[in-house]
Amino acid sequence: MNMHVTDTMRPATRRNGGALTINLALQGAGSHGAFSWGVLDKLIEDGRVEIAGIAASGTGAFNAALYTLGRHKGGADGTRALLENFWRRTSEKRAILHPLRYAPAAAMLGEAPSWRWLESMTRVFSPYEFNPLNLDPARAVLESLVDFDELYRARDVRLAIAATHVRSGQRRIFGNREITAKTLAAAACEPQLSHAAELDGEYYWDGTYGIGPMLAPLVHKSSARDLLLCRISPIARRDVPRTAAEIYARTCEIAVHAALLAEAQALPPPVRAHAISSDDVTSDLSLESRFDMSWHTLRRLRDLGREATELWLETLSPRDRKPFPN
Repeated sequence: MNMHVTDTMRPATRRNGGALTINLALQGAGSHGAFSWGVLDKLIEDGRVEIAGIAASGTGAFNAALYTLGRHKGGADGTRALLENFWRRTSEKRAILHPLRYAPAAAMLGEAPSWRWLESMTRVFSPYEFNPLNLDPARAVLESLVDFDELYRARDVRLAIAATHVRSGQRRIFGNREITAKTLAAAACEPQLSHAAELDGEYYWDGTYGIGPMLAPLVHKSSARDLLLCRISPIARRDVPRTAAEIYARTCEIAVHAALLAEAQALPPPVRAHAISSDDVTSDLSLESRFDMSWHTLRRLRDLGREATELWLETLSPRDRKPFPN
């Protein structure tokens, strides 16, 4: 049987008629990573599936590491609290350091025009110019919350964290034993906002941009035969883009989704891929909204992720329920 990707949320395969074991693919770009936070939050709360492995890029990589650490320590409530604490504290730090704080003229324009102003600024000035100290609130919060020695020992969830090697354009995949604050910073490095992340003399950007497999290294080493793709931005848009920013954003969305779906479709049977059908709940998100780390926005994105995941979970039978490990 050919592997397929479905947005109609076909039920995943049950293992021996019991609980589901899946691999999970998480994307994330800036604040949009809060959507995949919501996906994990709902999966933990529901308890109907067990996550064997996570392939992640962007800020989805932060969520993957935090989930893995929480799972290793045990307890659904503690894992959910760890994820929420990360996003809340990141929001608080970003509010202090964000460029809009120092651009009152732009801020007076209102929320949407302000974010568009910031996006325009990133097209003219590089982060080496407007962020010379390379301040990274998310990494600072991550280092304060995560015991990386403990994460190194976590083996309950297999990780495949993707970063893009800047000079070659190829993806590099980091496994569990390679996960550090530096590798996570590399996987989530947005080139418009941060300096390229340096690892052993080589430089990396967000893994979303790379050429090469992100899913295969995870799936080929896993016994789970179901892969759940968590899409952040929608494949379908209601309106045709008109402005330069909208056109640029749409071309990026199409390229990213085309690469991810092509890779999913190329995975060999008996792997079955499913997708969180996010178009209905995220179609109003703009690319510049990834800059908005306000707590209000992050909670909204989390709730959208929970809502989309709940729709997928409705396809599962009650007999599939498996409690979160304690």
